[in-house]
Amino acid sequence: MAKQKTKFVCQECGYESRKWMGRCPGCQAWNTMVEELETSSKPKKGAVAAARSFGEPGARKPQSITKVTGGEEPRIDTSLPELNRVLGGGMVPGSLVLVGGDPGIGKSTLLLQASALLASKYHNVLYISGEESLKQTKLRADRMNINEESLYLLAETNMALIERAIEEMSPSLVVIDSIQTVHHDDITSAPGSVAQVRESTSMFMKLAKSRGIAIFIVGHVTKQGSIAGPKMLEHMVDSVLYFEGERHHTYRILRAVKNRFGSTNEIGIFEMKEYGLQEVKNPSEIFLEDRTKGTSGSIVVASIEGTRPVLVEVQALIAPTSYANPRRTATGIDHNRIALLMAVLEKRLGMLLQNQDAYLNVAGGVKLDEPAIDLGLAVSIASSFRNYTTDPGDVVIGEVGLTGEIRRVARIEERIQEAAKLGFTRAIIPAKNLEGWTPPGEIKVIGVTELEEALEVVLQGRVAPDNW
Repeated sequence: MAKQKTKFVCQECGYESRKWMGRCPGCQAWNTMVEELETSSKPKKGAVAAARSFGEPGARKPQSITKVTGGEEPRIDTSLPELNRVLGGGMVPGSLVLVGGDPGIGKSTLLLQASALLASKYHNVLYISGEESLKQTKLRADRMNINEESLYLLAETNMALIERAIEEMSPSLVVIDSIQTVHHDDITSAPGSVAQVRESTSMFMKLAKSRGIAIFIVGHVTKQGSIAGPKMLEHMVDSVLYFEGERHHTYRILRAVKNRFGSTNEIGIFEMKEYGLQEVKNPSEIFLEDRTKGTSGSIVVASIEGTRPVLVEVQALIAPTSYANPRRTATGIDHNRIALLMAVLEKRLGMLLQNQDAYLNVAGGVKLDEPAIDLGLAVSIASSFRNYTTDPGDVVIGEVGLTGEIRRVARIEERIQEAAKLGFTRAIIPAKNLEGWTPPGEIKVIGVTELEEALEVVLQGRVAPDNW
């Protein structure tokens, strides 16, 4: 009997080696190399003979791009406008979507709710749970008042049995919860390993494309926040959605980081309720409802998330440090951007911030990463440093350069209209954005060119520039 060959595969990145190593050469992770049986990659008998040449009948031939017919992909309405927005307008038949997020954030709740809404439109939906029994899934469905005849449940982890159930039922939507629990009998490694996840996802992709079935796959995340398994998993699927949120907040954000059928800048905002997830139609109003007026270090910024303008409160607390190295803590904002803006304030305006601890936070658990919030961050830092309050009717927009200049931002009209709709009375924006555009009359718009000028306007000249 021939000896079975084995190999060691990294469970983080999929790197393969003939011998065990404590540290993976691919991703530099420790203790991730797991022994697996090596499967033969030789083609089966007849596979070579079955390959057709271009001249034979039925063989696929290269076509000119001018002769390929295009058109919009058909969409299926999920009855969740926020989910439709993130997917690019709805669910595409034959698509493979990967949904990731922290444990307990609401991934299963979201997909079960979407499955029920789709089943209410007389679409057959198959929800496959590999982590819960049918009774456990039914308990969650009862809590969410879900009782649709066209929604079918299956508790199974064997890939062959799952494939047979999908082929026999031929549903419009299949939910796999989760991909780390599915195993293939031909792969000897444990469920959740790189080989199992890769093979199972490949088979789901073939099912989705060949039968025109939309398949949603739930993926676990690592402690770093990325989806567990090989990076190839994200390349294989059509869309990658992250479900984010703070455990101590009820708001959840669904963000697309990859989407072959839509934009990757869209977000959907939900609020976790006892009966399930409820869509937030006006997120700006929700994020600002608990704002305390008349305090220092607080300012409202207008950010663009996909096609939607969102107004959020940025808070800063600047306090003398008791350590040799001052602390720089940021929640919802890039830590490096905070260090850069504090360096600009210290160099261009003479603020002595090198002996100050800085704590910055975006209220509501939102994550902001666009440059248009730079001016708001700088204003909140300066306001807290000098303990001067800002006007609660102000909203600031602008990118700050290394020389202290205020640079123009995109889609300024939508940001201003959202601020005016929520009752803000004054907007401080880059002066370049005022060229060729007339602001609405219900809000006063002030253009600034330098960071020093912007601080004088926001703080109403209560502190001289040479006395920062």
